[in-house]
Amino acid sequence: MSERLVVIGGDAAGMSAASQARRLKGPEELEIVAFERGHFSSYSACGIPYWVGGDVASRDELIARSPEEHRARAIDLRTRTEVTSIDVTGRRVLARDLDTGTETWTDFDKLVVATGARPKRPALPGIDAPGVHGVQTLDDGQALLDSLDATRGRRAVVVGAGYIGVEMAEALLNRGYEVTVLHRGEQPMATLDPDMGRLVHRAMDGLGITTVASAEVTTILTGEDGRVRAVATDEAEYPADVVVLGMGVVPETSLARAAGLPLGTHGGLLTDLAMRVRGHEDIWAGGDCVEVMDLVSGRERYVPLGTHANKHGQVIGSNVGGDYATFPGVVGTAVSKVCDLELARTGLREKDARAVGLRYVAVTVESTSRAGYYPGAAAMTVKMLAERRTGRLLGVQIVGREGAGKRVDIAAVALTAGMTVEAMTALDLGYAPPFSPVWDPVLIAARKATAAVRAAM
Repeated sequence: MSERLVVIGGDAAGMSAASQARRLKGPEELEIVAFERGHFSSYSACGIPYWVGGDVASRDELIARSPEEHRARAIDLRTRTEVTSIDVTGRRVLARDLDTGTETWTDFDKLVVATGARPKRPALPGIDAPGVHGVQTLDDGQALLDSLDATRGRRAVVVGAGYIGVEMAEALLNRGYEVTVLHRGEQPMATLDPDMGRLVHRAMDGLGITTVASAEVTTILTGEDGRVRAVATDEAEYPADVVVLGMGVVPETSLARAAGLPLGTHGGLLTDLAMRVRGHEDIWAGGDCVEVMDLVSGRERYVPLGTHANKHGQVIGSNVGGDYATFPGVVGTAVSKVCDLELARTGLREKDARAVGLRYVAVTVESTSRAGYYPGAAAMTVKMLAERRTGRLLGVQIVGREGAGKRVDIAAVALTAGMTVEAMTALDLGYAPPFSPVWDPVLIAARKATAAVRAAM
C-alpha cells in the first residue's frame, strides 16, 4: 500500500522536496499531493525586480517548472488552493479552493511545510490603496507592471532599502521613473555595517536615486480617485504615482503556530539536521518559513534565500524518499546590485559579533577588481572581521563595481571551513591582470586582519 506525502507550498522548497521524493519513489510507492495558493510553481522570486526592470523579457522565463510539468511527473499539484489548517493528531490538512470556496480534508502519512515568508506590511492609513505594491510573488510582479502601465506619472517611492528595496529602485530607475527610497535605518542595506552602507548610499545618490535615511512612513496619501499620490513621514511628503514596499519579510508560520509546531525566536519553524520538524517524526519544513543554524555564531537565525530553500527541498525529498541527507547550516552569504554597484556579505556584521559576545578586530581595505594598469579596473572596498583571540574569520562585506560581488564566495568557503585570516593569506587563488591584482582584494583584507589580530594579542 502506498504512502501519501502532502506538501504545503509550491515554490522552491516544497516542489524541490516533491521532485526529489518522486525521483526516489514511484507513484505506486508514494502518492504526492501539493497545495499552492498562487497560479505558479517553482519560480524565481529573486528575479522579479529584473523582470520589472526589463532585464528579463517575460514572466515565463522566471518559471523553472510549471504546474503542468509537475503533474506530468505524477505530482498532484493543486494551484489556487490554500491550506487553512493542519491537524497534526489526525494527520490531515484542510484546504480551500480559492476560486470556488470548496473546502476538503486530505490525509497524509508524511507532511512538508514550505509556506515561505510574507512581506512586512504595516497597518498604515492608505497601505491598501491602488498603486501600492509588494513584490513577493509572480502575481505581485504582474500587478506592479500593470500598475506602471496604467499610471501616467513617473514618480516612484520605494519604502525600505534592503535587497528588494534597492533592486526595485534600480528596476524603476531603468523604466524611467524618478525614484525616492525611504528607509528607517542610518544607511541603506542594513545587512551591511553602516560604514559599508554609506558607500551604497553615496552610489545610489550618484545614480540619481534620492535616498532618505531615518524616514518613518506614517501614511500613504491618496487622491480623489483613491489612488496613491504621496508617501508621508513625520518630516515630509514625497509625491508618488506608484509605491513599492520593500521592508523585508517574516516567516509565514501562522498555520504551523496554530497546529502547535515548534517555532524559534525569529518566528520560523525549528528543524533538525534532516529538516524534520523537531518532535515530529513525519513532518518536515524548509524554505523561508524555517530558522537555520548560523555556522559562525553557533545560533539559529532567519535567512530567507532561494539558495537555502532549494537545498532544504533536496534534503527533505531525499529523507522522505528513503535516502538520507542533512542541512548543516549557513554562513549568511548574499549578493545583490543596484545598477553597476555590486554588494555582498557573508558571516557576521559588527553588531552580530557583539550580540553573541565575540571580541573581534575589523579592517577595511581599498583595492581594484583587476590589475591597476589593466583597462576596466574598478574600485572595490572590502571589510573583514576576525576573532580577536584566535584570528578566526567572522565575516566579510564587499562593495564595488564589476567583479566585486562574487568575490564574497572566497570568504564564504573560508567561513564554512573555519579558517583563520592568516590561513586565508596562503589561499592559491587564480590570478591574471584581467581578473585580479596579484594580491586579490579579499587576501589583502586577510593580510591586514592578520596584522590587526597580532597587534591585539
